[in-house]
Amino acid sequence: MDRMLNMLGLCARAGKLITGEKACVQAVRGGGACAALLDGAASPNAVKALGDACRSHGVPLLRTGEYALGDAIGKPGRMAAVVTEPRMAERIIALSTAEPFGEA
Repeated sequence: MDRMLNMLGLCARAGKLITGEKACVQAVRGGGACAALLDGAASPNAVKALGDACRSHGVPLLRTGEYALGDAIGKPGRMAAVVTEPRMAERIIALSTAEPFGEA
């Protein structure tokens, strides 16, 4: 999990990460998302909104530990993120020890 979170930080520094629930849902619906991540402390509404969008558009959705996502990307409190670079997304999925989040 730590290596995956480090890779997320690299994505943020490279400008290949979109954060915030509404922006993430828009990116998934617009086709610009390669992978989506939700923090373990995300609200049920955020889980449903991003989960439904990811299922509809075939985007992998991963979960992190509580409050780990925001800390990893340098924006504490952020609960949702989308990786826009395909190779970085593949690496994050490979490093993830979290189960892909399917059914809400």
